[in-house]
Amino acid sequence: MSVTSRYKDAWEGFWSEASDEPGAVFWDAEPALTAGIHLALYEPHVTDAELTLVDLGCGNGTQTHFLADRFPDVLGVDLSAAAIELAGRRDKAGEARFREMDAVDGAAMSQLHAELGDANVYMRGVLHQCDPEDRQGLADTIATLVGERGRAFVVELSEAAGQKLMGLAQSPAGPPPKLQPVFRHGIVPGAVADAQLVEFFRTAGLDVLASGELPLTTTEYAADGSRVELPSKWLVIGRNG
Repeated sequence: MSVTSRYKDAWEGFWSEASDEPGAVFWDAEPALTAGIHLALYEPHVTDAELTLVDLGCGNGTQTHFLADRFPDVLGVDLSAAAIELAGRRDKAGEARFREMDAVDGAAMSQLHAELGDANVYMRGVLHQCDPEDRQGLADTIATLVGERGRAFVVELSEAAGQKLMGLAQSPAGPPPKLQPVFRHGIVPGAVADAQLVEFFRTAGLDVLASGELPLTTTEYAADGSRVELPSKWLVIGRNG
């Protein structure tokens, strides 16, 4: 299985136009408000921190660079060649590696696992943006990558976030500026039912080791000057034994 050309083209167009200025992309919040908070929830469940950490759907690499300061080997993977190019340009110190790959291409992901061995995985806000027919394949990919020893941290928008996004999109003034390119390129965040999120990974043969809720911070601001935050659900998943 691989993603549709429509989906790949949409992301290629989005990242080709995206500015490399920090915070220019709607979800590209600073790591202190994103991956830094997630690590506090994730690290207690990581049983082998020496495994390669795969940042799945790494985009422009903002969170990947942060993770590379905390794990010995980090690989950022993204569908978009433009995103990988941008991430590489930002990686001045060469601390992380980046690779263009289709995360729902089962054969390619099996080959990556054969190359890396079991891996830890970080994935933020990717599943809900996938076409519905690709979501189980993405969960299967995480199961392949973690193998027996790895652990994955997954955070996805909750059902309530979809309602909030639609409210922003339909405001009298139109969508906020940083949200406009997302819709213009046809990357409309889809609603994944909260219960379905867990089911994808259980179907893939993984156990939910921890879970919870927290706001997902964006780089956009509301009319009152407050930071736009979206409700999200997080999971730590792996195999219990």
